[in-house]
Amino acid sequence: MTLDRAELTTLLGQQWDAIAALVTELPEERWRTPSPLPGWTVFDVVAHVTGTESWLLGEQPPAHDPMRPKTDVRTLPHVRNEVAVLNEIWVDRLRPLPGARLLELFGEVTDRRRRALAELTDEEWSTPTPSPIGQVPYGRFMRVRLFDCWMHELDVADALGVRVEEGGKRGAAAFEEFLVSVPRAVGKFGKAPDGSRVLFELTGPQTRTLRIAVVDGRAGFVQAFDEPPTVQIRLDSGLFARLGGGRTIAGAHLDAIEIAGDEELGNRLVRSLAFTL
Repeated sequence: MTLDRAELTTLLGQQWDAIAALVTELPEERWRTPSPLPGWTVFDVVAHVTGTESWLLGEQPPAHDPMRPKTDVRTLPHVRNEVAVLNEIWVDRLRPLPGARLLELFGEVTDRRRRALAELTDEEWSTPTPSPIGQVPYGRFMRVRLFDCWMHELDVADALGVRVEEGGKRGAAAFEEFLVSVPRAVGKFGKAPDGSRVLFELTGPQTRTLRIAVVDGRAGFVQAFDEPPTVQIRLDSGLFARLGGGRTIAGAHLDAIEIAGDEELGNRLVRSLAFTL
């Protein structure tokens, strides 16, 4: 899926609105509901998005409150890299706020981000910039942001026990960014051997047929197989996204995953899908 600049910025704005809608008028105690992300509550997820978009505006995390114990975020078990360190600092510094104030801040920050995106020149939009997937044009980085925020919408919804629309153009654009990393998960983490032909049949809101072949040690998407698939895996796209995001484990959903062909490989693959930071 190729998105032009206007469409992508519109979808990003809609994504921020979707997150805000989930927590508008949320009682304070529910802000502190644990989320599927280790160590983070609903509040922390929204604080993370707020912090990342603030950072993209060129801002630094708020100063540490000297009245609060200082947390060495590098010692937290879910912090495994420098990106996670920065994420955790933003969350930690915003955590003392009431939920209602965080929501106000989230709205202020995302409004400024909308204006900043609208003011970018075409040259700036295409300029290579560091991102979680490496050096890419700024516009591609914004599709990564759409995916990240979409996943965090699911995190908040799952924590609060509510259902959200996972289909539609916004979900499809985010899901396309998610799919880019699936071959790497199959080859590097799932250790699918050379010659493997992996077929994922995704049902639900993001219905897809994904064909991945491993050739000369590299896994990649192909349009068709020359021979029947080595393994065929059928599951809901929402579960697929949550497995890829490390929000759950395949062992908790074996009744919702169908594997045909090489069952040993299939079971290894669904247990090795987590690839997000």
